[in-house]
Amino acid sequence: MEYISIPFGYVMKFCYSILSNYGLSIILFTFFTKVILFPVSLWTHKNSVNLLRIQPQINFIKAKYFGNKDRISDEEMALYKKEKYHPFANLIPMFLQIFLLMCVIEIIYKPLTFVLSMDKGTVDIIVNTIADALNLDKQSNSIQLSVIQEIKNGFTINGVDLSSIKSLDLKFLCFDLSAVPSKSKGIMLLVPLLAGLSSLALCLFQNKMNPLQAEQAKLEKLLTNVLSVGISLFLGGFVPVGIGLYWIFSNLFTMLQQVILNIVIKPSKYVDYKLLQESRDALESVSSASKSRRFKLTPEEKKKEKQDYKRFFSVANKHLVFYSENGGFYKYFKKTIEYLLENSNVIIHYVTSDYNDSVFELEKKHKNLRAYFIGEKKLISLFMKLDADIVVMTMPDLDNYHLKRSYVRNDIEYIYMFHGALSVHMVNGINYFTNYDTVFCVGDYQIDELRKQEEIYNQKHKKLVKCGYGQLENLYERYCEMNIRKNEKPKILIAPSWQEDNILDSCLDKIIGELVGKGFNIVVRPHPEYKKRYSQRLEAIVNRYSGKYNDLNFELDFSDNSSLYNSDIIISDWSGAAIEFSFATLKPCVFINTPAKVYNPEYTRLGIEPMEITMRDVIGKSFDVDKLDGLLNSIEKILENLDYYSKIILDTRDKYIANFGKSGEISGRYIINALIEKQRKSKENIND
Repeated sequence: MEYISIPFGYVMKFCYSILSNYGLSIILFTFFTKVILFPVSLWTHKNSVNLLRIQPQINFIKAKYFGNKDRISDEEMALYKKEKYHPFANLIPMFLQIFLLMCVIEIIYKPLTFVLSMDKGTVDIIVNTIADALNLDKQSNSIQLSVIQEIKNGFTINGVDLSSIKSLDLKFLCFDLSAVPSKSKGIMLLVPLLAGLSSLALCLFQNKMNPLQAEQAKLEKLLTNVLSVGISLFLGGFVPVGIGLYWIFSNLFTMLQQVILNIVIKPSKYVDYKLLQESRDALESVSSASKSRRFKLTPEEKKKEKQDYKRFFSVANKHLVFYSENGGFYKYFKKTIEYLLENSNVIIHYVTSDYNDSVFELEKKHKNLRAYFIGEKKLISLFMKLDADIVVMTMPDLDNYHLKRSYVRNDIEYIYMFHGALSVHMVNGINYFTNYDTVFCVGDYQIDELRKQEEIYNQKHKKLVKCGYGQLENLYERYCEMNIRKNEKPKILIAPSWQEDNILDSCLDKIIGELVGKGFNIVVRPHPEYKKRYSQRLEAIVNRYSGKYNDLNFELDFSDNSSLYNSDIIISDWSGAAIEFSFATLKPCVFINTPAKVYNPEYTRLGIEPMEITMRDVIGKSFDVDKLDGLLNSIEKILENLDYYSKIILDTRDKYIANFGKSGEISGRYIINALIEKQRKSKENIND
């Protein structure tokens, strides 16, 4: 530090040479450091404003990919690069402050070296002579200060000119700048108090004037204030008063500096504070929903979770376990479970994180079905301790985040079952399925995509079983049972996804403007997730159209899906439900080409076009957002040729969806055979 402090020592010497007052020199030195480092402060201020400018985009990214840390990180880094934001730049002032403080400490402790500029040889003679004579600690940080005091008290050294030392006044006002308040006490204790007050004043000032600090949460501001004041009290109390003086005026000059920075680069000129608040609300909505869903359990839920957790692990030799994230996921397992219950004696252990899951009612009807409620927090330990032969799930990213493969058994076969009929490489991350052993695929297209992904990314070779898609069979059976009558007026259902720039946010006005008053019954059914995340935005949209058109209605009750089935045509963007609607009812769709759901930006590396892109102009027609003028004419032509589209859609379904009507049998037989094979190997190992 002695060598590093030399440049700042020259600044201190210059200040002392023109003022001849040690205290005023420290104040002037503090001011000069702010001036010298102002360009750096301006750069970091600009970087802070830039961060606030892009903060809405960051918040929307976090809300959109909530829970997917890798994707959020990738999206943020891409945004930083695009907007030329340096994420570590805001740490520079802190490091500079620490660096400067260390230099100041060095300078204050060694006035012979830095203020009087004595050569090292002379300093060593003075220090060694006095230290040896008075038995002082030469290694003490304050040895030069002690030596100066002794010389001022009359200590002399033959052959050494001590006049400059005797003339060095370490007093400022009524304070001894070489004294340590915690030792000297008395009036010196005012220094740590003033240091703490100056720090508190700076914090309160920055809470309003510093663009980044002003946007911090209240708790974050409080923690910053407490930490800053605590450091200031320590600096003021346990180091020489001169250092405390520097710290006090550094805080005061920083306030002045912040005012100048805000004048040079005015934050409000670059930051959209209204959009920033909207993005915060969106992120808070997702975060609150996640917290309440994942961790907050009622006393009744806690009691059942405790009982079911104990009951689950009381069963030895579990062969088959299903895990469902919530009650809405049973429909994806339904066909498989039904086949197993009817064609085997295997006990199915069904773990769900939904206290109100309908599986608990089914459990009463089937002796081989055992259901357990385990909240997502407790689920972490359950997965770690799993002891079973096969585990079937619809949740991707096994072992990548909180849900791990079992630490107890390494031979469990983990099977992934799709909850959508889309391609795997655009709407799923690269490593979504990496840690599964087996994947129940909807059709050949998913097998081709997964194999290509394994090849390109050198992933584990998995068993890929062409099963089909049970949920589509559920939808088809329900549609057939409904005996839907022909609508008096053609019914058009607008059913967008909830992703960014969906129909509701990008082109709803244009679509309604094209179709309203043209003899249709138009129903807008937002995605449930959109209603949950952006309730205020949705309310504004509904109010905008309320009572305006007799042939337009908004459907906000999602408990009944009948509107999906009795529609003549669906308008959607990238909702997988629209494709399922077409395949179940053989009715066409109109797709609006809003920005696609892309969770894997490298999906084009596979060289395979996702099926959800390929079929957009096969099972209906697609339109670009800015080219909707021909929408009415196209819908009228489609409605005139429904029989033609029904045949096309049926052929397309047969091409993509394997084993339609038999998915439960295919998947169920695979599980039964896999369990038999595991038992056979287990017996062989016992015999060996």
